[in-house]
Amino acid sequence: MQELEERKWKILQAVIRNYLETGEPVGSRTISKFTDLNLSSATIRNEMADLEELGLIIQPHTSAGRIPSDKGYRLYVDMLLDDKVKEVETMKELLIQKADRLENLLQQVAKLLAVNTNYTTMVSTPQYKKKVKFIQLTEIDENQILAVIVFERNIVKNKIIPITTSLNKETILKLNIVINTFLQGLDLSEINLPVITKMKEQAGDYRTIVNDILDAVMQAVSEEDDIEIFTSGTTNILKYPELSDKDKASELLYTLEEKKVLTEFIQDKIEDEENRGIQVYIGDETPVKSMKDCSVVTATYEIEEGVYGKVGIIGPKRMDYEKVVSTLQSLMGQLDDIFKKKT
Repeated sequence: MQELEERKWKILQAVIRNYLETGEPVGSRTISKFTDLNLSSATIRNEMADLEELGLIIQPHTSAGRIPSDKGYRLYVDMLLDDKVKEVETMKELLIQKADRLENLLQQVAKLLAVNTNYTTMVSTPQYKKKVKFIQLTEIDENQILAVIVFERNIVKNKIIPITTSLNKETILKLNIVINTFLQGLDLSEINLPVITKMKEQAGDYRTIVNDILDAVMQAVSEEDDIEIFTSGTTNILKYPELSDKDKASELLYTLEEKKVLTEFIQDKIEDEENRGIQVYIGDETPVKSMKDCSVVTATYEIEEGVYGKVGIIGPKRMDYEKVVSTLQSLMGQLDDIFKKKT
């Protein structure tokens, strides 16, 4: 019975997903192409007949394929959200442990670099490319809906979306299905015009609301998440006469301690693909005002595809560039080995 139920569930999923994609009733031959069950069309027809008896799919016309019923949509969404919630709970503790280990590693990297170079160092936690895991739409009142957007690594964003027309439960259910069917697993670069066009076609009379939901998702994807910056060797800069002037040193130390300006600098450089190799900023080339008398050398580490962080070394303009660049190149190789072993 367990195997039979799993088979029915896979066929129901295939009916719903294909119907959402095409808007046309779905036949047994089409289903055979969308499942990994390797069943004959006759067997699929029998299973679809059972699903129809259960009220999960309906046949709109004689001799036509099947389409999902509201009951079928409800089961699909409930199972979808239940699976995602379980996945989030299962991964939560592992992700926390992994984050703790990574932070400890990055703190050690900052200290090691400061000792080896005798300069000030900074290391940022990584920035993740956000991929949509699932989205839950819920009505707040007749004028607003709440979009809970969950990204990979369990980043959650809540967006309130104003609406001009009150939505019933069935409409919100179908909007949930459409949004999740098309956006699950996509990042900002993949939410393109063809995807948006198909979504709006499926939404029909509610395409304006879908457009507002898309705007909220795009805004959530684009929002910067807080990154942490670990610094070490901050007092090393006082060893160099040209940086030990009381006012200049005070301003520089404040920048390193307060970290807001450093965060903006690092986020800007992480997003720029051209700055992902080793970069050297000398004097006025550095966008941080308090570092105009310094040189800053940065490198980018990657813990997996699309997940980047920055390592930086701050010193006088007369720093030993050869040693600093060589040290960063060696470090990047070591980090690459560490992260590859972890994966």
